[in-house]
Amino acid sequence: MAEIKVATGRSNPTLARKVAEHIGINLTGTLIKTFSDGELWVKYEENIRGIDLFIIQSTQAPTDNLMELLMLIDAAKRASCHRVTIVIPYFGYARQDRKDQPRVSITARLVANLLVRAGADRIITIDLHSSQIQGFFDIPLDHLYASPALIRTINRLKLENIVVSAPDAGGIKTARKYARSLDAGLVLVDKRRPAHNVAEIMHIIGDVNDKNVLVVDDMIDTGSTFLSCAEALKEKGAREIIGICVHPVLSGAALDKIEKCDALKKLYVTDTIPLKREIEKIKIVSVAELLGEAIIRTHDNRSISTLFDIER
Repeated sequence: MAEIKVATGRSNPTLARKVAEHIGINLTGTLIKTFSDGELWVKYEENIRGIDLFIIQSTQAPTDNLMELLMLIDAAKRASCHRVTIVIPYFGYARQDRKDQPRVSITARLVANLLVRAGADRIITIDLHSSQIQGFFDIPLDHLYASPALIRTINRLKLENIVVSAPDAGGIKTARKYARSLDAGLVLVDKRRPAHNVAEIMHIIGDVNDKNVLVVDDMIDTGSTFLSCAEALKEKGAREIIGICVHPVLSGAALDKIEKCDALKKLYVTDTIPLKREIEKIKIVSVAELLGEAIIRTHDNRSISTLFDIER
């Protein structure tokens, strides 16, 4: 069997180191430079010929993170790697997964094509914004969920009288599964979006009066939708509101908004994307063990289907 090695770009080196520690190996050295004109240059600092290589790289903004990943794949294939598996904790451009208006790009499909054409043999990712993106790839893709780690964290809080909510109808399926795992009720928030990154809460379906509410979402970008949901729930009599989010994109002034939002008590996020700065209200739950276990099982050609279980 080919030797296993793990490498990373510059998008999330802290998570990559934690994953390597879980596996029991050191990260394979990579040298990445940005020239004065903005061009990137990558090189592996050790021999990777015949290796089963796993490249850990999230593809959040800026686009340099995606370009680094493509170049790392290309360099590995040209160095005669046995197999190149790319581990994408956060898959950027996933929200652009369909042609919802004329003359727009289906960018999620474009990114999938780029990764495959660059030479990726397999993909491991966590909580895609849209599950249909799996069908964009012509290579094996393992879609993991961060919910087991997040649910274990919530269980340790020993909250009573819980209901689970999604900030919009699109997340109700995930919220329902969290509610089932936590033996909690379910609340639906009806949201209308008049423009990009603009949300308007219209109606809350379900009773939240004097209840602890968990608001579950796969990602938070500007924070407007999530915090509007928290404020609307508080106005309806919710006791404590705790947020659960897998991917903390948190662009623009999102961190400032979260700090100032009195309705939201705590926000639990994973480390698929590094925070721009730490704030007291946000607690990080690591997915390093999940990814490390997926990598070990993939290397050993063992099933990782139990890692898909969102209710575990």
